[in-house]
Amino acid sequence: MSESENPAGPVDPIPANPIPANPIKVTVLRNGPFRVTGDGIQLLDPAGTAFGLGGRTTISLCRCGHSSNKPFCDGSHNHHSFEDEPKVRDLPPKV
Repeated sequence: MSESENPAGPVDPIPANPIPANPIKVTVLRNGPFRVTGDGIQLLDPAGTAFGLGGRTTISLCRCGHSSNKPFCDGSHNHHSFEDEPKVRDLPPKV
């Protein structure tokens, strides 16, 4: 049998970049945290060890620096006058 023949029938090629049903998305919230949503979120420490996210598909990451549960947001930005109005812009080309 040649390499191109398959007794089970034709084989569908695996897409090069399959798009997940619920892809990971990061949203910069006004005066608040980074909101991360999607399936399969992995958050790693500097050693590469994963935080246990308990199956969550949404987490919020601190941007203000005042959370007592870093890297997660605990709402401290509401009590520390954290203000930031996210503005969309393009990064310069990678050098």
